[in-house]
Amino acid sequence: MARNRPASGQVRIIAGQWRSRKLPIQDLEGLRPTTDRVRETLFNWIAGDLPGARVLDCFGGSGALCFEALSRYAKYAKVFELQTGAAKQLKQNLATLKCDCAEVVQGDTLVQLKTPPTEGFDVVFIDPPFRKGLAQACIDGLNDQAWLNEDALVYVETEREHPPLNLPGHWLPLKEKQAGQVTYRLYRVERVEAK
Repeated sequence: MARNRPASGQVRIIAGQWRSRKLPIQDLEGLRPTTDRVRETLFNWIAGDLPGARVLDCFGGSGALCFEALSRYAKYAKVFELQTGAAKQLKQNLATLKCDCAEVVQGDTLVQLKTPPTEGFDVVFIDPPFRKGLAQACIDGLNDQAWLNEDALVYVETEREHPPLNLPGHWLPLKEKQAGQVTYRLYRVERVEAK
């Protein structure tokens, strides 16, 4: 069984306008920043789709994914984060970056997803705390309340032993990789014909 390693205390932005900037993160239970190696692979996959995109980070945590997307010229990011301390740190880091095109919503993601958005999203990150069954519930909420624009990309990161996800039929699997105890996947949401 792997021991819990202490948090590094910071997250580094890999590329874009804030390349190599290091931002502080709080050492909170369940906070598990996506590793540089996984992030590099993910952002290689989606680099061409980020400029001008509306991004939704369903489980903000350290902010590693949303800050990377904004650094690569995403137009707007909305971030959900349950823990008060982590949400406060995300807001402070946005202020440090002088970024005014992102919004941090402190609260339960699954509750937030019950209300349809005023405008859909082009890129969505689902990287919940492990072993709590949140990935499937998040996918269901996104799909039920029309959070996703046509051709949206959805990134899902889970523990390696996570049971198979029950995906909507119009979610096309694009990529899947494993790194250590993590499995990560990318889907494209195809257009659904109106009946």
